[in-house]
Amino acid sequence: MFDRLIAYLDSIHARDPAPRSRWEILIYPGVWALGLHRVAHWLFEAELYFLARLVNHIGRFLTAIDIHPGAKIGRHLFIDHGFTVIGETAEIGDNVTIYQCVTLGGTNPTNGVAGKRHPTLEDNVIVGSGAQILGPITVGERARIGAGAVVTDDVPEGATMVGLKARSTLVPAETYVREFIPYGTPCEEPCEPTTQRIDELEARLAQMHAELEKMRPAGEEREPEVAKSRPRKRTGSHS
Repeated sequence: MFDRLIAYLDSIHARDPAPRSRWEILIYPGVWALGLHRVAHWLFEAELYFLARLVNHIGRFLTAIDIHPGAKIGRHLFIDHGFTVIGETAEIGDNVTIYQCVTLGGTNPTNGVAGKRHPTLEDNVIVGSGAQILGPITVGERARIGAGAVVTDDVPEGATMVGLKARSTLVPAETYVREFIPYGTPCEEPCEPTTQRIDELEARLAQMHAELEKMRPAGEEREPEVAKSRPRKRTGSHS
């Protein structure tokens, strides 16, 4: 048990450069919220619903994080800062990072039967602050949800959802490259395009230039690659 706690604290330190020691991480509200949820979930599975809810309310009072006792949470969840709501049928995989003011909310079933109504977050998902993930949808492994995004459809594995208010855009991971680097990305992951990637882009650009030259009609003058800018007139000071 002690080894698992150390591994959990180290997993948070890998995603958050702020703490100086494990002791500092140990007083994070997200750590306390998750610990109390483990107790509440155990009581919930034992059908001790009142006691489970009591522990849940204590945890919410102390941490400002509301995790329903029925939610299923994997290993090494990092909830940064707090003010987060996780619904009853939500499922969270391993190594998930959630920032402040996030809601894993449910939808009202049309048939009146509760059932699965909250989202599922697979392993290594990062959810930005203020994001709202609603309904029984699945956020694929290694997906990134940007701050303020409202997600109501499944998010494919490795994709990124960005957007404000109710307007969101799904961007494949290979498209955005590294323009969106979530704060919780582990330090060992590269945060800039690699030299190999730059070389590939330069080779593709040269290939496109060659194809354009082949398509150019015979006898047409070639446009200069760099346009010369007009010299600016100097304006002297007037006394």
